[in-house]
Amino acid sequence: MTTVVDDRPAPRRPGARHRDSGPPTAALPPGALPAAILVLIWGGAAAVLALWWVGTPSVAGAAAWLTGAGRITGLLAGYAAPVLVLLMARLPFLERGVGADRLARWHAMGGRYMVSLVLAHVVLIIWGYALTDGSGVAGETAEIVFHYPEMLKATIATVLLLGVAGVSARAARRRMRYETWYYLHLATYLAVALGFGHQLANGADFVSRPPARAAWYGLYLGTAALLGWYRLAVPFLADRRHRLQVAEIRPEVPGTVSVYLTGRHLERIKAEPGQFFRLQFLAPGLRWAANPYSLSAPVHPHYLRFTVKDLGGHSAAVARLRPGTRVRAEGPYGAFTAARRRSRKVLLLAAGVGITPLRALFETLPAAPGDLTLVHRTGRPEDLIFRAELEDIAAARGARLHFLVGPRREVGEPLNAHTLNHLVPDLARHDVFLCGPEAMTVTAVSALRAAGVSRRRIHHESFTF
Repeated sequence: MTTVVDDRPAPRRPGARHRDSGPPTAALPPGALPAAILVLIWGGAAAVLALWWVGTPSVAGAAAWLTGAGRITGLLAGYAAPVLVLLMARLPFLERGVGADRLARWHAMGGRYMVSLVLAHVVLIIWGYALTDGSGVAGETAEIVFHYPEMLKATIATVLLLGVAGVSARAARRRMRYETWYYLHLATYLAVALGFGHQLANGADFVSRPPARAAWYGLYLGTAALLGWYRLAVPFLADRRHRLQVAEIRPEVPGTVSVYLTGRHLERIKAEPGQFFRLQFLAPGLRWAANPYSLSAPVHPHYLRFTVKDLGGHSAAVARLRPGTRVRAEGPYGAFTAARRRSRKVLLLAAGVGITPLRALFETLPAAPGDLTLVHRTGRPEDLIFRAELEDIAAARGARLHFLVGPRREVGEPLNAHTLNHLVPDLARHDVFLCGPEAMTVTAVSALRAAGVSRRRIHHESFTF
């Protein structure tokens, strides 16, 4: 059956850590930074097209049209490569202002466009050159690959990109571990590096145009510098500063543990509730992978807490870690924070281990008594993570707390518009922070929209890869 508990505001207790105030004033309107970033990206693409337009006084004949189209697709693919790398470079203003999941979606969509552009570039250039030279496609391909400068490396780059595209397809991703997919995906960086030389050596838009060459070098070298700083140097310096290590592995519910990390100068870690870190545990079988885990409590001067559910592989091994194990932490990342909130009333909606970031927000999100509600959905009572903690927080803050418990085969789907409207009066006027498995997120968003909640009031981040 579905169990609902604490469906009225709990009495206020003194001494809780919270602020009872309205939503924070935003420095920028909602969505302003993501929109500005998209405008900047498309503006860069327009500049690339202008580069071709200025350098092409006329186009006459089928061969010229094919070659011109090949140049355009090549330029756009060459521009897309560093842009896609920058989206995943862990730039703080992007991670906090746009959000890791949105950046990942842009990266995935842009990757599909780039692979399509690369394929179109290869076909169009070979076809256009073959018509120009009066040769066959096979002969022209061999001529380009083996006799044009930098083309062997470009061919290897193309093969690597196609391979990464193959393992990035949803059907392939579902069949492999995150760690395997992650390291295969690193081949993208090698492909970008190998493909760079042939753009300047053979590209008609760069060969005799020093300003264009300088701009292209600036784009690629600037991207490489930012990538090296934020993906390598910053995590290294943070590791040297904080010297994190496992202090305790504490069981929460069957199959779920909390990992307490201690270290030096933790007060200098400017992490907000709702954010996550990529943790690399320096233990056998784990030291070569950095997986994302959300803070399950606000940063404490003496420890960080992450809560991990056994989902296989990396997460299962975490439960067996010993105190004293060294940990490297990249972050904090993500925009799933109080800064997204625009309404006085807030609903936190979690399923399973998705309660992790919402538990931290439940304790700290500014709200007056009665304005904050948390709904936690699980299939079994024994899967209710942090139940006692959540009840204490609700009592201290005068917040509403609901647990929806029961398997779907017995209770149906409790995350529907009718149930949510019943549990949360005036639901349409709430901001909703949502975290859970992908299927739950899709169901919940549909239910919230049916209940009248505006899409811009629904906030969620996903760690699916």
